[in-house]
Parts: sequence; structure tokens; C-alpha cells
Amino acid sequence: MGLFVTWLLYAFCLYLTALIVPSFTIKSFGSAMIVVLIIGFLNMVLTPILMFLTLPINIITLGFFTFVVNAIILRIASGLSSGIEIKGWIPAIIGAIVLACIQALIFNYPVRLG
Repeated sequence: MGLFVTWLLYAFCLYLTALIVPSFTIKSFGSAMIVVLIIGFLNMVLTPILMFLTLPINIITLGFFTFVVNAIILRIASGLSSGIEIKGWIPAIIGAIVLACIQALIFNYPVRLG
């Protein structure tokens, strides 16, 4: 159950990012759920390779180049799925930054029950 809720929250973050960033569109929430699966797979397979290859520039930029790596992953996911469309590299980079901020707010915000 926890994995399903996490998947829904990540899809919600991606859908919210599409509402905020111009030229970054998602057809439906169902498409967002499928794209999140694709992004998860790409993060598992490609991100370690890209992070290793870009390590020198990532060190020089104090880690900010990670947003470019995340934008690359978003662009690849948009190429693999018809449910998401990102028109250019600037919307992809802005989308990666906005997505990271939304995920930080949702997943790191302390929740008090009771």
C-alpha cells in the first residue's frame, strides 16, 4: 500500500509541475502515472551512468548540474511516452527544478497525526 501511495504522490508532483511550467504538458493523471514508471526505470538505469560521466562538471557547479541530468531523463521519458510533451531544453531544466522543489515539499514536510 505504501508503494502505491508513493507512486500516486510522485505522479501528482509531475502533474503539478506540468501545470506550473509552460511548454511542459501532460495529457492526464493516468499519463503522469505511466511517465513516473518510465522515469523511475530511467533513474535506475541511466542516472548512475550520467552522474558518473558528468562528475567533474557536477563538482565544479557544486551539484547544480544534477538538474541538467534530471532534465535529460525527463526529455528521454517524453520521447518514450506520448503522455508527456516537453518543448525544448529550457522547459525541461525548469521542469526538473520545479519537480525537485515540489517533491522536496511533499516528501520532506513533517506530518503530525494526532
